Parts: sequence; C-alpha cells; structure tokens
Amino acid sequence: MEKTVCYLGYYDIEKNKPENRNYVLAATNKMTYIVSALEQSGFSVKLISASQTLNPQKYDGKVLDIGKNSKLILLKTLPWGNKLRRVCSRLYSQLQLLRCLKKQVKKGDTLLVYHSLAYARLLTFFKKRKGFRLVLEVEEIYADVTGREKDRKTEQQLFALADAYVFPTELLNEKLNAANKPHCIIYGTYQVEEDRHCSFNDGKIHAVYAGTFDPRKGGVQTVIQTAKFLDEHYHVHIIGFGSKADTEKTIAEIEKTAAECTCQLTYDGCLSGEDYIRFLQSCQIGLSTQNPDAKFNDTSFPSKVLSYLANGLRVVSVRIPVVERSAIGELISFYSESTPKAIAQAILNVDMAKPYDSRAKIETLHEGFVQKIQSLLEAVQ
Repeated sequence: MEKTVCYLGYYDIEKNKPENRNYVLAATNKMTYIVSALEQSGFSVKLISASQTLNPQKYDGKVLDIGKNSKLILLKTLPWGNKLRRVCSRLYSQLQLLRCLKKQVKKGDTLLVYHSLAYARLLTFFKKRKGFRLVLEVEEIYADVTGREKDRKTEQQLFALADAYVFPTELLNEKLNAANKPHCIIYGTYQVEEDRHCSFNDGKIHAVYAGTFDPRKGGVQTVIQTAKFLDEHYHVHIIGFGSKADTEKTIAEIEKTAAECTCQLTYDGCLSGEDYIRFLQSCQIGLSTQNPDAKFNDTSFPSKVLSYLANGLRVVSVRIPVVERSAIGELISFYSESTPKAIAQAILNVDMAKPYDSRAKIETLHEGFVQKIQSLLEAVQ
C-alpha cells in the first residue's frame, strides 16, 4: 500500500519562475532534499505551497511533478502591488490554503510543515479542529528574530500542538522538546557532490570563504584580515553575496588588504551552480567564520559547513556548540577566539597529509536521515 504524506511550506520550482512566487532558496533546497529522502523511504509526497505571486497579476492554481511519486500543489494567487493589493493577496492566500488543507488532509493523516509565522495561527486553528498528526519542521524560533511577544505566543501554541519534530540541531530539540516527543535531526542537505577533479595546480593551499557580506554577521571581514597572518604558501578566496554597498565595501577592503600581505587574497565573484561547485573543489579548506555570540548560533546550523564537506573540503570553523556537538564535529578544525590571528593559526594547523573523506560522512548522514524520517512518520501514524 502506497504511503502518502502532505508537506506544507513556501516552495516553487524553476519551470514556474515566470509566476515570481515568494520563497527562500535555502528553504526550498532543504525541502527538495527532504522530499527526495521521503521518496527513498517509500513515501509519495503532496507538497502544498503557500507561495504568492509578487507580480501585478493573478495566477490559477496548478499541480506539477517534482519527483518520481511526488506532486507540487500551487494555490491560486491574487496580484501583488500597492498596500491594499498586498493585504488582499495575503488574506486570499490564507483562504486558499485553508481550503486546500481541508481537501488534502483528513483526520488521522500526517502533515509535515515547514514552520512559518505566516500560517502559524491558521495551522493552530486547523489542527485543533481536524485532528491530524502534525510533524513540525522548525528551523529557528522566529520570535527570537522579530522580538515581538505576540510572535512568541503564536509559536509556543503551535510548538505545543506538534506530535513530532524535525530540527536542524540537537540544541533546538533540547530547547523546544521538553515532552520528549518523537523527533529527528537534519543539519541541512546531505547531497554529496562527485569529485570534479578540479585544482589550481600552483602548489599553494587554497582556503575559501563562501557566504554573505553582511557586516552584522562579521564573517567576511574577519577572513579578509586573516590573510595578514598567512604567508605566500596560502591563497585566500572570497566568494559570496550582499547588497551593492556591502559588496563594494568588501571588494575595496580585499584590494587594500591584499596589497599589505604576502598571502594571496582575491575576490572571485558570486558563484552558483556548477561554477560554485567546481570552484569549491579547486580549494582545500572551507572557512566558516561568523560572530560566535550571535543568538541564531544557538539553534541554526551553518549551511556552508555542509556545503564544504559535501565537496570534499576540510573545514575551519568558529567553535560553537551546534557544530562542535554535531555528528560532523570530529571533522572540523575549530578556533575559539574570533580573531584573524586565531583563524590563521587554525588554517595553519590543518594537516593536509592526513587521510580525509568528508563525502563518506555526508553519505552516512544521508542514509541515517532516510531511515529516521521513515521511522518518525511511522511513529506518529
């Protein structure tokens, strides 16, 4: 008998790009991976997307194939535009979502939900009245970000109603799952990238920072200064993204610092897709630098760490509990003091001659998650 699970979140696919529906790429990437893992576990998936258009026109709902046995249900959406149109679009979206849930989710069914404040109240209302089994995928506590007490109350009500959880870190499970309900952990996407056999072939050790240029995160600025404490045997690469102002400031700082150190330091653009993969695999060390005191470090797992490991890189990371206590903590070279000198020393301490296979570890995590998500869903049914 075929097992089916409904999965709710903000989601769309490339072929539907002209409709310009709202979603976050990092979230859709993780949802895509989870759908794949569910299919490998023997489930078919009905993925219900709450994404509205950001275009000034309406679109009908549709059903699209997203896997061997999985479908994407896109809801009708009203035009986006001025304040009144945006309010109408949001209200219409909530109505469409409620109608879809009533049709697709019956009493006793299991609904996997990518947690969002946007539909948290609706979901709480529907859960209390319908009696379905709720598996809540909680990536972070949004009230910690917004600082609004009403958001905290909304989240707490929904968290309490969940029958099981999917968390990105062990620490978040400890924080939210006091009742010890069924749960599983997934740090991010466990998608191993095959070796492209790329190399700069210049005899240097290449370290790369791939990530945001947002100064509030503090990562790229520290990496740039780290180059001052490395010698000519090293090349530090910066690839990433940010606002126009942050990018221009970052490039200017790279150029200024590069003129002051013997280590080669370069900005290599904002890369994606195959270009991004091949560039990472041309390097030997991935740098995960961020403010260790930031509140999100308590509950969110840095995605770049998994990206580096999936491409075979050794990783230098700030010492934070979510990484150190994770299943991949043994693979990481940590630094405790968030200074350029400490980061440089951690880079210098990486033993490039030591046998290393991060891809095997990621593959093990993948196999484990496929088994765990299957057991989790079976436990709540």
